[in-house]
Amino acid sequence: MTESLSVAIARYATGVKLERVPEEVARAAYRAVLDWAGSVLRGGRELPAVLAAGLVERWQGAPVATVLPTWRRTSPPWAALVNGMAAHIVEMDDLHRASTFHPAAPIISAALAAAEDVGATAKEFLEAVIVGYDVGIRIAEAVNPSHYRFWHNTGTCGTFGAAAAVAKLLKLSEEQIVHALGSAGTQAAALWEFMRDGAMSKPLHTGKAAFNGLLSAYLAQGGFTGATRILEGEQGFFRAMAENADPSKVTDGLGEHFKIVENDFKLHACCGHTHTAIDLAIEAARELGVPAEQVRRITVETYRDAVQVAGKTDPRTVYEAKFSIPYCVAIGWIRGRAFLDEFTPELVADPQVRALLGRVRLQVTDEMNARYPQAWPARLTVETADGRVWTKEADHPLGSWRNPVPDTGLWEKFDVLAAGGTLDPDKVALVKEFIRSLEQPADAPLAIGRAA
Repeated sequence: MTESLSVAIARYATGVKLERVPEEVARAAYRAVLDWAGSVLRGGRELPAVLAAGLVERWQGAPVATVLPTWRRTSPPWAALVNGMAAHIVEMDDLHRASTFHPAAPIISAALAAAEDVGATAKEFLEAVIVGYDVGIRIAEAVNPSHYRFWHNTGTCGTFGAAAAVAKLLKLSEEQIVHALGSAGTQAAALWEFMRDGAMSKPLHTGKAAFNGLLSAYLAQGGFTGATRILEGEQGFFRAMAENADPSKVTDGLGEHFKIVENDFKLHACCGHTHTAIDLAIEAARELGVPAEQVRRITVETYRDAVQVAGKTDPRTVYEAKFSIPYCVAIGWIRGRAFLDEFTPELVADPQVRALLGRVRLQVTDEMNARYPQAWPARLTVETADGRVWTKEADHPLGSWRNPVPDTGLWEKFDVLAAGGTLDPDKVALVKEFIRSLEQPADAPLAIGRAA
């Protein structure tokens, strides 16, 4: 019998050492934590995270892991759950576009909870983040795009990534990691049906991926067994949840090419499928210099998944607006950006915004479908009342690893998100101190301040 994919992953995970990975890989892990933290702090004030944090307070466990938005300590699974939910709520968390996967929310949330529990060093924490990203992204690539039709892969594949990251921190053996992955896979679930009525399920997917991945690794540490061929087995993840999965995506270049360097950072507070079109709309508005009322029509050509996920043409809530290319294009044109302040009930109902979004047309083309998911392309054609036509296309928005944002841009994003969160400035300063300590990671125990 050939070696299972889980065994290959386990061998890779046990061998990763920070001093042996390329410098760009270690730096990518630091940038990922920086970007994750801002989303957690801001997302912590939103209702789904508040509800989850309140439940955790009632079910209080051993106070060893930090819940960032409340600055309280609880047991590792509950900290992973709340941080994992909060990281995803405001749609500002990172994105691996080729796999349509948001790694940070499930993986870093689980890794931090376990790192605090076991007294891991900064180096060990970053090693776990690198491993978790590699495993989660590779599995997501293997099942993309068919899996994405029904399954929110950040919830499903994120469970594997979280389990691998925590297994690394727990220093599990190869055999134990195989069992951890087996338990993770049998818990991997996250359905898109919530999109039909705007339910709160999306951040629950990421929080539960963090929770379940962490649980799987701790169970394996204690001797709990899981399916040893959970990915490629006859009734495993690939066969059950994807059409024509490509197992080679899991192992090709494993240990040589680290997927975390392909990570993208979101600069717009909405679905990633909208971002390329937003950038083009902002550029067109700047170059044409006409008010929204003088725009006769905007045509957005893009790929099928973008329209399926973010094609709402008549958004009535903030949540729907975040998944509406017409709204996002309109707000980008009118406001010159699409950050948190651009997604409010007042702007969703604004007559000027609604008039312009009503003149946005969406088209799915074979050309765009062929370029996705390696690119997330859009072509914008703007027709103005004075007869001008402006057309431009792009494959990658600003913040993509192919169109990168500098560290200063990530810190600016963090500051804005943190200022809108629930922590006072002194505690935000402690979070920033923790993040900066990862730039030059030491062998000393990880320190994240003085949570109660």
